[in-house]
This record gives sequence, structure tokens and C-alpha cells, in this order.
Amino acid sequence: MTTTPVIGVRDVTKTFGGAVALRNVSVDVRAGEIHALMGMNGAGKSTLVKVLAGVENPDSGHIEVSGRVQKQLNARLARKLGISTVPQRRELVTALTVAENIMLGGLPNRRSFVSWKRVNRDAQAALRDLGIDLDVTALAGDLTVAEQTMVEIAREVRRGGRVLILDEPTACLGAEAADQVRALVRRLRDAGKAIVYISHHIAEVLDLADRITVLRDGRVVRELRAGETDERGLVRAMVGREVVSAHPVRKPCGAEVGLAVRDLCDGRAIDGFGVEVRRGEVVAVLGPAGDAQSRLFDLLSGRRRPDRGGLWVDGRRVPFGNVRRSLASGLRCVTGDRRSLGLIPELSIDENLLLARDRLDRRLLHRRAALTRRAAPLRDAYRVVSLTANPPVGGLSGGNQQKVLLAKWLGTDPAACLLEDPTNGVDVAAMADIHALIDGLVDRGVAVLLASSSAEEVMRLADRVIAVRDGRTIGEYRTEDITRDELVAAVLGG
Repeated sequence: MTTTPVIGVRDVTKTFGGAVALRNVSVDVRAGEIHALMGMNGAGKSTLVKVLAGVENPDSGHIEVSGRVQKQLNARLARKLGISTVPQRRELVTALTVAENIMLGGLPNRRSFVSWKRVNRDAQAALRDLGIDLDVTALAGDLTVAEQTMVEIAREVRRGGRVLILDEPTACLGAEAADQVRALVRRLRDAGKAIVYISHHIAEVLDLADRITVLRDGRVVRELRAGETDERGLVRAMVGREVVSAHPVRKPCGAEVGLAVRDLCDGRAIDGFGVEVRRGEVVAVLGPAGDAQSRLFDLLSGRRRPDRGGLWVDGRRVPFGNVRRSLASGLRCVTGDRRSLGLIPELSIDENLLLARDRLDRRLLHRRAALTRRAAPLRDAYRVVSLTANPPVGGLSGGNQQKVLLAKWLGTDPAACLLEDPTNGVDVAAMADIHALIDGLVDRGVAVLLASSSAEEVMRLADRVIAVRDGRTIGEYRTEDITRDELVAAVLGG
């Protein structure tokens, strides 16, 4: 690692409508290092990344690239200077091949004719240089999430990226896939790239990063080198206090079944799945990432129709393939894809909060005072925080977006609910808040079926766990009778 910064952030301040997102922030990013940006949702990480990428200009302070001050840095100039961003939401063209995605924007041609042979050859070379073994003729849409992440990184490196900003590159990945991405990040560091790494996985950051900058309330509160802190110390720096999220002591569940699924089959994806969830109980479905959980929730929520099976809420049968009938039964589904399926980014916080409310008068959306008055209790109960009064929900931090999504559905008195990765992409403080909200559902007697990619979260929230692999149920366990490691081993076939 060299001592010369590739990028220097110097006393940068950025405000939005009077609200301060960054205040006198200074950070150095060096070649040959992994530099993690840590902080709670809303701490200023996203704004800082936008300033680094030239998407936002600071109100004061400046950016230096290789020692030269960039007074008018914009996205085009940033890319030209070798600053590349791989966002959390993948931006591949799924209908194109791996090679076409890697070479997009620079397809080799002669006399206006593209040389497809050279496209494939150059893309293969770009992957090979990074130690990635993929079929360049495969469609990007057929890749796993980990493979899509590696293709995006390869594309940015091929375009000349020498500073790579990686936003949650291992989110929603299983352990093996996450290890593959982390190994690639280390190879990039060893090749002399400067890596800006953003992740909510504390253990991952402590294992991977050479340096850590902690932001809180728009300020840099700590800068640490590898080995200078542990998980507890890093969390305390991020939050400003101790965060405790212990497994709650719950009353024994009653005998009344709130949600029942029997003999659910959907081609080869799900084969004979069944579960009964009692009122006041959390049952988790845990399997390898991408195994069947999302497909299962699509079926139960009414978005898709299975080949066969039955669904009951409070003893009443609910037809498949009908979202309206599912909602009328008291079943609520909180999707794991809040951006595409859960929220309408262009609408305000209050509009999103009230869209799922019964008897919502559409004219209310144009009566701002009444809208704010009805949404205020949900904002308070779910601790939704924003820099300005009622901005579009798409501009919120990930944790606050997730709280809006939960409030939208869980604030409607559900009888049973389906929660798919309820804390994906949120910080430790927001996670503790969301876990407390789920505990509140259980205390009210709601039957909760949970799908999570985190074994730790399953152990924290669930009373029972249904382990699945290849669409089949392979075991059922009470969390009080099994350790986290034993549970992971069971899911992976150990």
C-alpha cells in the first residue's frame, strides 16, 4: 500500500434544503488498500460516495485526485479519472451476454461493424486477469447474484477503474458466494486498486478492511486501522452508544394456528412444502441463498399460482394467485425487494405509508395536511427519520426505506405476515429497531413466517426453523435446541 492518496476529500460539507448531510469531512483513499466507510443509515455514506463519484458537488471543501484539486468534478470526469462505482442494485443488462455487458460502451468495431469474436476474446481476457472463470456467452440474467457482481466489477476495471467504490457487494449472498466476492476484492487490492468498501456486515469489514472511516451524523468520528477495534467497539463508534439485541423471553404460543401451508408444489423449485405457524410464533425458512425462499413468498402472497397446495389464514382457506383476496384474509407480505416491489420511490414518505391502508381516499393524496396527520403515528412508531419534512422515499437511507415498507404493511393490523429479509441492507441500530417491531407483532398474537439470509437473525427472531435445500424441507428445529453453527451445517448438508 502506498502512502500517496489516490483521492483526497478535504473539509467537504454538503447540505440539502438546509439539512446537513456532510460536515467538514476529510478522508484519504490510497492505492493498494481496502478502505471501509461505516456508519448507520443516514450517517452520510451515500452522500460521500456521490461526492466522490461526481454526482453531487460539495457546498464547501474540495476533492483531490492524485494530488490535483478537482473544482468541477462531475460523473463523466470522475469516470475519466478512473473513479468507478458498483452500486448495491446491479446494473447489468440481463438480456445481453456476459461479454456484451463487460464491453458495453466500448464494443470493438471496424467500419461500423462489431467484431463479436473480439468482443468475446477481450471480455474473456478481462475476466481471466481478475481470476474469474465464467462463460462469456452466457446471458447475464442467468448468472447468480455473486457472478453478476463480479461481472460488474470486471466491467469497471476494464473501463480503467483504479478507484472502485463497492456498495454492499455481498448483500443477500450465501457464505460461499460472499467468500468468492471477497476473494476478488482482495485480488484487486493486491493489484494496486484503491477500494472504497461499504457494508453493514461488521465482521466482514473487520476481516477485510485495511482502514475504516466511521461516519455519524455527517461527521467523521473515528478512523481506524485493521486490528485496532472489535465488533463491539465498531458498533459503539457507529451508533454512539451500546446496542443490545438479545433473544426476547416470550410467553408460550397458544394452540391456535394463524397460518397454515400444506403440500405446496411449484415445478422443481418447491416440492411438498408445508408449515403451521401458531399465533404469537415466528417460524423461519432458512436455506442456501436463492434456493426457494423468494419463490415461496411469491406464491403465498398471491403474486404467483402454484401447481398444487393449500393456504389457510385463521382457519379460512385463501385462494392462490389473488393478491386482493390474500390481503382481505389478513395476510401481509413484506417483500425482500423494497425498491422494485415494496415502495414507490417517487412518492413521499407519507404517501407510501398510507398506500396500503384500508379505505384510503385517493383524494387524500392531494390533501397534504390530512396526509401528514394520518401518517404521523406510523412515522413515530416505526422511527422513520429524514433530513427534510416529507421527501420522496427513494432518497431515504436503506434503513429508513425498510422502516417505511414495514410500517406500510404491518401498520394495518395483520392476522399473519410473511417477512422476507426484513433487515437486508440496514445498519445495526435500524436492525435492532426492526427486531423490536417484529417482537411487538408476536406479542400481539400475529403469526409470522420469516425468510432470512442471515442465520444469526433467524436465531435471534425465530422460535422454530424449517431448513430447506433444493426446494425440499430437510429438517425442522427449535432454536432453543440448536446452535447457529449446527443450523448452518444442517442447511448446507453437514
